[in-house]
Amino acid sequence: MKLVIFGLTVSSSWGNGHATLWRALIKALHRRGHRVVFFEKDVSYYADQRDLTALSTGQLHIYSDWEGVLPLARRELADADVAMVTSYCPDGVTASNLVLTSPAELRTFYDLDTPVTLSRLDAGENVDYLPPGGLGDFDLVLSYTGGDALTQLKNRLGARRVAPLYGSVDPEVHYPVAPREEFQADFSYLGTYAEDRQAALEAFFIEPARRLPGKRFLIGGAQYPEDFPWSDNIFFVRHIPPPDHPAFFSSSPLTLNITRRAMAEMGYCPSGRLFEAAACGTALLSDAWEGLDAFYTPGSEILLARKTDDAMQALERSREELARIAHAARERTLDEHTCDRRAQDLEQALALAPVMSYE
Repeated sequence: MKLVIFGLTVSSSWGNGHATLWRALIKALHRRGHRVVFFEKDVSYYADQRDLTALSTGQLHIYSDWEGVLPLARRELADADVAMVTSYCPDGVTASNLVLTSPAELRTFYDLDTPVTLSRLDAGENVDYLPPGGLGDFDLVLSYTGGDALTQLKNRLGARRVAPLYGSVDPEVHYPVAPREEFQADFSYLGTYAEDRQAALEAFFIEPARRLPGKRFLIGGAQYPEDFPWSDNIFFVRHIPPPDHPAFFSSSPLTLNITRRAMAEMGYCPSGRLFEAAACGTALLSDAWEGLDAFYTPGSEILLARKTDDAMQALERSREELARIAHAARERTLDEHTCDRRAQDLEQALALAPVMSYE
């Protein structure tokens, strides 16, 4: 198949989860004989932090304005098997209009941010990447979030056919490596600062750091405010690019996963970092949300935190115990959560789209 995608970004991993997902999935699709053409608008905040300029297993078009790239987009769509628009595409509405009037065999929308989309609708906000008439004209709507989110995409946005397409990990990129001194810690957290994650971060990371002054805690990420409640044993590394993620995870026996509030409330929305850490052989402590047990078994493959004491108990486990949990999660990840498995999931959803609804 030839897939033409109009998305947020694949060239910059700064402050978003889209780029890493697409890099892995495009590689997996290429291995399975498919061709991906990705259109990305050149916006300053990604251009300043760009860590990829070309796709070795696909074609990347970075454009400055829609009218300028429109002739090329039409040529690429002329022989496309699948045309796709994603959430947060800067030209989402115009790209959707183009896709829906194109000769592509399947016209699809992939919402990588479904809980955010639905929460903005709840608040009466304009969701600028959605067509004004909703999603009913697409042959298939994919969602990074499963569970009730799929029903809501149908009931609230008119999607006719829906399917989950969860995050994944590229095991050729994320695997156990030697620890690096600048990343070594007893407990780590990798994530961009978000106000709606701060309460969980305080309960599961900052408060344990206060109670355990002899242990080393490490945060990696971007956009942390000056008034963040640092302590003497919490260290910080600003924006860790994807090539350094394996070293970051491999340098601590336990790492924390915190899900954005809207996604945690919706459930069935595992972050890509969850799979990355597991693939790197690091034990995971995660906030709890509905559907998490569909991806990892609590207690044996992942540890859950609902209050500070849960995080303290996780930190009291021996390194041998944490290593056993990490090994089990890595095995589960390699079996079920790789980009190759997601490429197969996408193929199946596309194959079923013309004839039946994916419930």
